[in-house]
Parts: sequence; C-alpha cells; structure tokens
Amino acid sequence: MSASLFTALHVALSVIGLIAGFAVLDGLMRSRLAAGTTALFLLTTAAASVTGFLFHSGRFGIGHVTGLISLLVLMPTVLGLYRFRLAGPWRWIFAGGAVALLYLNMVIAVLQAFGKIALLRGLITGPTDLLFLAVQLALLAGFVALGARATRRFRPSQPFAPRRAADAPFGRSFPFDH
Repeated sequence: MSASLFTALHVALSVIGLIAGFAVLDGLMRSRLAAGTTALFLLTTAAASVTGFLFHSGRFGIGHVTGLISLLVLMPTVLGLYRFRLAGPWRWIFAGGAVALLYLNMVIAVLQAFGKIALLRGLITGPTDLLFLAVQLALLAGFVALGARATRRFRPSQPFAPRRAADAPFGRSFPFDH
C-alpha cells in the first residue's frame, strides 16, 4: 500500500472514530448506548491508534504516546462493556474510558489542525507555544467536565447486551465467555 493511501486510511479511521465518538458521548449523556455506533467508535479508535504506529518516524513523538495511552485505556473500556456488561463499577469505567478515548482522539485532531491548516499554523511557533498549550488545556478542561457529567448521567436501565451477534466483537461472544 502506498504511503498516501495508508495516510488516507489512517485519517478516515480517525475521522470516523471522532464522529462515532461524539455520537457515543451524546448517548452517554442521555443514558443510552447504541451498540453499533459504540462498536464502530471503539474499533476505529483502536485501528487509528495501531495504524499510527506504522508511520515511519525518526522519534517516538506525541502521536505515539497518545496512541499508546489510547490502547491502554481501550482495554478496560472494552472489557467493561463487552465482558462485564457495565455491571457495578464497570459502568463508570466504560463511560470514563469512552470519554477519555474521545479526548485523546481530539488531542491529535487539534495537533493535526495546527500542523496542517495554514491559518492555525501561522498562529503558533510550535507545540510548546503558549496559544497551542492554552487550546490543549481548554480541551482537557472541557473533556474532564464532560467525563464527570457522562459518568454521573450514564445509568442504563438494563445490562448491556448487543442486539445481534454482529454487534459484539469476535462474533457471538467475548473470548472469555464459556
């Protein structure tokens, strides 16, 4: 696969993950969970994180750190939803993890926006510029508030169970279910 095609795939995964992530966030705020949209968010977020490591880079940068953190946050988030079905503390672990994953996706989106959009790129001298750091701090503050609100509001009336086998990862059941 050519570098430009691979980049387009990575960007498409990231954008789909962001759109699906905001839909999941909306569902958390309304105490609803759409199984297909949630699976799409988690899958595209994982795929974007993994594909980010496959770009040739001379150093371990912010994208790598963010991707690694995303994959670490993804594990308990997926377990909370698909293995433990949001029971007990897994409800808030899932909600907090989903919001954290969306935040991490947005960190990279903002970084890319400042790097690729000429108007924004002209406003800063680099990623340590005060304006860029202020934008990232505002993003963090906003997502901390959203995460707190989502974990308080997300109280599904019944345990999570995908409607169809296709909505569950790995087909019919999670690998630990026997």
